Amino acid sequence: MNYTSTRDNSRRVTAQEAIVRGISPEGGLFVPEAMPALTGEDLAALAKMTYIQRAKWVLEKFLPDWTAEELSAAVEAAYGGDRFEDGNPAPLSRLDESCYLLELWHGPTCAFKDMALQLLPKLLPAAARKSGCGKEIAILVATSGDTGKAALEGFRDVPGTRIQVFYPQEGVSSMQKRQMTTQQGGNVSVVGIRGNFDDAQNGVKAIFGNEAMAKTLGERGFALSSANSINWGRLVPQIVYYISAYCTLLADGELKTGEAVNFCVPTGNFGNILAGYYAKQMGLPVKRFLCASNRNNVLTDFIATGRYDRNRRFYTTTSPSMDILISSNLERLVYLLTGKNDDETREKMAALGETGVYQLDERELSALQKEFFGGCCDDEEAARTIRETFREYGYLCDPHTAVAMNVCRQYRKETGDETRTIVLSTASPYKFGDTVLAALGEDCPGDDFARLSALEQISGLPVPAALSTLKDAPVRFGEVCAPEEMGEKVLEFLG
Repeated sequence: MNYTSTRDNSRRVTAQEAIVRGISPEGGLFVPEAMPALTGEDLAALAKMTYIQRAKWVLEKFLPDWTAEELSAAVEAAYGGDRFEDGNPAPLSRLDESCYLLELWHGPTCAFKDMALQLLPKLLPAAARKSGCGKEIAILVATSGDTGKAALEGFRDVPGTRIQVFYPQEGVSSMQKRQMTTQQGGNVSVVGIRGNFDDAQNGVKAIFGNEAMAKTLGERGFALSSANSINWGRLVPQIVYYISAYCTLLADGELKTGEAVNFCVPTGNFGNILAGYYAKQMGLPVKRFLCASNRNNVLTDFIATGRYDRNRRFYTTTSPSMDILISSNLERLVYLLTGKNDDETREKMAALGETGVYQLDERELSALQKEFFGGCCDDEEAARTIRETFREYGYLCDPHTAVAMNVCRQYRKETGDETRTIVLSTASPYKFGDTVLAALGEDCPGDDFARLSALEQISGLPVPAALSTLKDAPVRFGEVCAPEEMGEKVLEFLG
């Protein structure tokens, strides 16, 4: 299987090249030329497998440059052993007769980003070697909270790599910041920026598009790559858990083969929900994707009108990983909606960069709305959802998952659709202790770790060791810069 670019589909690269480069030279994102097929017989066979076995099956379809033995070793290293609680990377919890929660936060950093960022560090160095790159891989990451820590942990002390993470200094939770600034490893760097996630993301993209920077780093022996979801190596592992969730319901007798489900996904950069859409393109029976946004509802408006407009107020919310106005992975969906028209995709992305706005035509909008429902809720509604879900079901969720739960209820009320729905739960509630405690009407101690103890007493769930051990971890990184200074920080780190 080869990959092409959303902005130049005459370009052809291997899976290895797509993962090493991260982004195409003209600024487009790499996408598969064609989707592998997933049949009912495949689903029945996958239902009998473990998560690790399912991951191997899916990844072999998209990553033909790796041998079966190489992929097996990478998947076992990513998901095996004690990397995930109870040895189950993506368990399902049943909330009621037709709603399930896909818990994607049982990994080493307590967020769904572990599902991809435990595997990518196994794939990227091998891809660089196999493709004859001959340079050390310098990974640049912009994060709205969870990607940064997951990438740092995944690439920590991986030979042949260095990783630098930029995060909004005032735009992440205190626990997310503590996770990043105490990160261990000799090949890591963390820098806060005076701005929001979009500023960090735009800064990283500008560095990738800077030919002089690329030349300088090349002379120093580095090749740039990304661990953000613009990198295909981030998206392909996420396809696995959509297919796995469906197969788990098949195995449990909750579904019949071919019966469709809905997925409701808390969404910021559009990578997580896009992975599900790719699974549907393969053949996974999905009726609708529910795109859940917080007060930064640019995607909700886009799905309703076909007009993407980032020229709006940016809000800092209690679900910071979704505080995004420029959803980079949406470009991949736009490319499909235009019928894989690279000229039209390029024009829309140019308009987004120049004016902050682009518009789908009627045919494209109709195709979008057939597949996606968009909904949003503010912090107050999310808090009420946390409180009601805990009181009614005894289930404690984080604010991002609460946004998705709220939008799922909106969808059912608006449409009357009672299709079985899988809500993606993307982070441990312990990462947002102050928000969750306040939502429950409980006193909120000023100390992060007192909050962990308070939540543990209320919920009866043990505090994840990955968070409790941070209490005595020394802060290693406290540097802050303006967005326009990010390039200088990269050169300092890779000097």
